[in-house]
Formats: sequence, structure tokens, C-alpha cells
Amino acid sequence: MANKQNTNGLLTVVGAGPGDAELITLKAIKALQNADVVLFDALVNKELLEYAANAEQIFVGKRKGCYAYQQEQINELIVSRAKSHGNVVRLKGGDPFIFGRGSEEMEYAASHGVAVAMVPGISSSIAVPAFQNIPVTKRGASESFWVITGTTKNHKLSTDVHLAAKSSATVVILMGMGKLSEIIKLFQQQGKAETPVAIIQNGTTVNEKVGVGTISTIEKVVQENELSNPAIIVIGDVVRHRAQLHKVQQQIKTKEVVVN
Repeated sequence: MANKQNTNGLLTVVGAGPGDAELITLKAIKALQNADVVLFDALVNKELLEYAANAEQIFVGKRKGCYAYQQEQINELIVSRAKSHGNVVRLKGGDPFIFGRGSEEMEYAASHGVAVAMVPGISSSIAVPAFQNIPVTKRGASESFWVITGTTKNHKLSTDVHLAAKSSATVVILMGMGKLSEIIKLFQQQGKAETPVAIIQNGTTVNEKVGVGTISTIEKVVQENELSNPAIIVIGDVVRHRAQLHKVQQQIKTKEVVVN
């Protein structure tokens, strides 16, 4: 990954995956091993930093609206460290090109003469539901899926949620817990009160929490299970697959017990 011939250094934007440290790619591990500096976000599993034990490690993420660095400062830090140290890895949760601002950081670095590369990551929008046995598509239930940010840069609910509520597709909403009531109302207006919903907090990690209900009950489920960010909202008939699969597995276990 290194580009020693470029005196302005190299930025590699790397996807860390959805949270489980084992859900990172071999290419991403190699990038971390070659890093001189790693700038990492809040949702990145800290275990991954062990692959870059000899690199300078700088936390640039945010928690509950508290920013370690503003985006402009991160951009400047990328360029300055690339030029002074060499290889900079920008480690982001999930996939950096899915609501991760990875493309913006690459453009900024390139405009300042820094070489750039990108290593895709496993997106939480697909992996987190999958870990809970929820496929985002399933024959007979959903032929497509939407992945939408719940909150735009203007702190408003994305207008795409309005469109998605009218479709038969699975709807996966990231960063949407603060807009849950608005989202519920939109789906209710489309006559989808009984549509299944799953909310998965801290997906694929040891702190994972799950709440399952319908459009009409999910807010109560959230309250009872004390669900909050970071969480993914999955809306659609595919959510039923989780219970169906569990039922089949239980039947198999029961038969095994009887046979034994």
C-alpha cells in the first residue's frame, strides 16, 4: 500500500467493518500494518489498532455530539501527517463510502498533493441485520432494499424516507434513532402499522441489543429495552425471517433431543 516515492505521503481510507474485530478484510489489515499514522473514529473496534501497534494513533471521532476534531481539522490533520510521516490510514466504521465521508477526505487530500487509496469495508447496513438472521432481501418478501441516513447534515429527516415508506422494499435506516417518531408516522400514513421492525444497537459486538416489533409497537419496544444510538433500524417483512429461522432451529433441537 505504501507509496514511498510520493514525498507528500499517502492517505488510505479503510473500512473497519460493523464492529466485530474479525469482520475486517485482509487488505485492511495490511494497510494498518503499513501505517505510520492511524486516525480512527468512535465506532471502530479498538482491537483493530493492534495491527498498527507501531503507528501514531489519533482518535478523531465523536460521541453524543461531542467532536474530538471538526471535519475541517481532520482534513488538515490528514494532509499534515501524510506530508510529515508518510502513510496515513483513516480508519472508519463499516464502509467509508456509505455515509462515512471517506470520499470527501480523499478529495481534500488529493487536492493537496497527497496520494490516495481506498479499502472497502463490510457495511453495517447489511452485516448487522445479517448477524441477527435478517436478510435485507428474500424471495417472496423483498426484491430490493434502501439504505438511508435518518438525519441529514441539516439535522432533518431525509426526504428519501418518505419515498421508501411508499415502496415494498426493505428499508434500512442508519443514524435514525433521534427521528424514530417521525419515521413511524410516515409508515403509518402509508397503512403499514403492522409492518415488522427490528432495531439493533451496537450490532455484531458483545454489547449488542435487539428489539423487534411492528411500526405500531416499536417505540414501546425501544423504551422497554432502553435502545439508543448507535443503532440500525430495519423495516420490512424480511424481519420475520429471524423468528421463522429460530422456530425451525428449535424444532430441529427438539427432534435431536427425542432421538437421543
